[in-house]
Amino acid sequence: MDRGVVAVELGRLEVVELELDEPAEHEVLVRIEATGVCHSDLHVLETGFNHPLPVLLGHEGAGVVEAVGDAVAAVAVGDHVVLGWRSPCGECRWCERGDAHLCRTPATAGPRMRVRGGADVSRALGLGTFATRTVAHERAAIAVDDLPPEQACLLGCAVATGVCSVLRTASVYPGARVGVIGCGAVGLCVIQGARIAGAAEVHALDLDQRKLETARRFGATHTGEASRLDFVFDVVGRPETVEQGLGMLGHAGTLVYIGLPQPDARVELSLARLFDRRVRFLVSHGGDHVPARDIPVLAEHAREGRLDLAGMVTKTIALDEVEQAFAEMKAGDVIRSVVVL
Repeated sequence: MDRGVVAVELGRLEVVELELDEPAEHEVLVRIEATGVCHSDLHVLETGFNHPLPVLLGHEGAGVVEAVGDAVAAVAVGDHVVLGWRSPCGECRWCERGDAHLCRTPATAGPRMRVRGGADVSRALGLGTFATRTVAHERAAIAVDDLPPEQACLLGCAVATGVCSVLRTASVYPGARVGVIGCGAVGLCVIQGARIAGAAEVHALDLDQRKLETARRFGATHTGEASRLDFVFDVVGRPETVEQGLGMLGHAGTLVYIGLPQPDARVELSLARLFDRRVRFLVSHGGDHVPARDIPVLAEHAREGRLDLAGMVTKTIALDEVEQAFAEMKAGDVIRSVVVL
């Protein structure tokens, strides 16, 4: 019997038995091998994040294709895949004009999963990877067959969000001076992305001294506030960190907003200061990555040693330990806990 971690109501999760239908047209059934515990899943648990309850948590997963529906061409049974939550639909106005990274309706499977003998479950970000198996759209299944699953799964969210915020959203150039506010898993991936981009300086900021020490291991050249920076990445996403980031920018600097906002968060901006400094404010939605385009590139960075995936896995855990993993993540005790199945 399949099992999964389901938010049955806001703030409360349970490990339950699940029933799955066979995949329909353009859908695949994936046996999950590893799935990272991400802050976005905690956000879904605490706020719902526009998901109907009950919701199967998890969206950063890697596994093996066990079955395919009709007309599936992207992958085959037996393929090792990373699941991508930002896989574009291919049909909306943004996709049709060639801006698939702006798609607002990612390709997802239909309602194929339910609590055993009970209600249908929605799936976090269309995936639901805190489970022994899940059903996904074929566009969300990206073949990656030569990385350990506990590392490969990170490509689906933390790595794609952090690295692609640098390389895609901001287009950081060689020699740039970069600041990173918030040095959890995504922040560390921003730091790695800045290193890949050839940044001359990477300034790491965090209230937790342990995280600053870790940031240096991943490529930060400085810790603490700086001035006249070319790019600042706000991975925290609070009004005070937005203001802090803007204050550290120099002429024609760019603030990249990554962190998930609380529903009622507001920030006041000095339009005169923005105008005078010619500041850009960019929102990074998952690093603007397109899974089919970017996950293979990120995997190659990992193979060639430019991306440290192994160092990001603090511990591997069982499905029943997800609630404890959330607590450890909130306390800053881990970079990433990864459920291994």
